[in-house]
Amino acid sequence: MDVILLQDVEKVGLRGEVVSVSRGYMRNYLGPRRLAQEATAARVAELSKLETQRARHEAQSFDEAQKIADALGKAELRFDVNAGPTGTLFGSVTATDLADEIWEKLKIRVDRRKIDLSDPIKRIGRYEVPVELFTDVTVDVKTLVVPEGGELPPEKELEAMEAAEQEAEAEQAAAAAEQEAVVEAEVERFEAEEAETAEATEAGEDAPAATAEAAEEPEAAEAEAVAEPEAAEPEVVDPDAEPS
Repeated sequence: MDVILLQDVEKVGLRGEVVSVSRGYMRNYLGPRRLAQEATAARVAELSKLETQRARHEAQSFDEAQKIADALGKAELRFDVNAGPTGTLFGSVTATDLADEIWEKLKIRVDRRKIDLSDPIKRIGRYEVPVELFTDVTVDVKTLVVPEGGELPPEKELEAMEAAEQEAEAEQAAAAAEQEAVVEAEVERFEAEEAETAEATEAGEDAPAATAEAAEEPEAAEAEAVAEPEAAEPEVVDPDAEPS
């Protein structure tokens, strides 16, 4: 189904875009969190009208874009965000956030789809984000992502924090891989034991037949012994006995 995004949704789209999603995703995730609404014909028409109005505020010529670029090049955007001790954000700063801040601070309208932010910003730090204003007119916008209630530490400290987080992530990945190897070894051991049990069971099924054959041999031998007449014992003649 088609929906209109009310907020940026990572790997889905930007606010105001019409995207196609499954009904289950809309019903169970986007809808309850008020991240999207159904794209009815009336809503799509209203959205198109709004986009047209916004486009009028964007650069319409090369010279106009150059003037806007000069203003943006001198500006500095600041986002105070909730972040963890290693600098990771509890959330992110998106292209839509940047476009909104540019409008709020400078009253300059830029197309957020032309803000070159392939992935949302997820760490505190100093950034320069390229923004395309017109053909052959691009400007890097200085952007600060600062922890709430504080200031950005020096660049070396930021690098050390990022390195520490990467090391922690690597350790977690190694521990997960080790655990997975243990589980795989246990599964292999279990499968081997099952295979041995199956072989033993098959061998046990063949044993009664072999035992029966072995039992038949003594019985046959005994029958043969009964069937054969006993040899007569030789008569012993006493030489001193009188002839009868």
